[in-house]
Amino acid sequence: MTGRVRALVAALASALVLAGCGVPTEDSPQPITVSGRASTPSAAQTASPAPGRPAELLFLVRDTGLVAVRRPAERMPAIDEQLRDLLSGPTAAEREAGYTSALTGITVTGVVEVRGGDAAVEVGSRSDGVGRSDEVLAYGQIVCTLTSRADVDTVSFLHDGQPLRVPRADASLTDGRLTAADYADLVLPS
Repeated sequence: MTGRVRALVAALASALVLAGCGVPTEDSPQPITVSGRASTPSAAQTASPAPGRPAELLFLVRDTGLVAVRRPAERMPAIDEQLRDLLSGPTAAEREAGYTSALTGITVTGVVEVRGGDAAVEVGSRSDGVGRSDEVLAYGQIVCTLTSRADVDTVSFLHDGQPLRVPRADASLTDGRLTAADYADLVLPS
């Protein structure tokens, strides 16, 4: 080994040792910040599939809130597939466990276009009661599910190509970009 290689190996080993120094350990999982947003505790606490297998994360309704549910998958689904799975509602086993969906009053065309981290979702029609609690849960299901993906930071809704005003968790309406934080008060532990 040349002196230069030895010096490089020694520097690399020192860097690895120093990287672990001074970092306290935790007795329980803690939320972490990814891309400037905190992960939701419910997403971090849900059961994981077998090691090495991907999981599809969907937000379903239980009681009066949203719960992150992980479904084992052969591969990570494309965004339109994940939205279709969400729109199809809970599986028989999930229904048996008490999960439902609030997406029955909203018709999503399934068209999702991601640009610069924003997923634009085209809504075909919806029921008349803007701001009802089930609509809040429905939009929360979509926003929390899609923003759980690494390629989506925000979600916006369109109707006939125009921005659509939708309710946040506090029942205020917006036609802007939404994040999981807009529905954080509705997210329940798994």
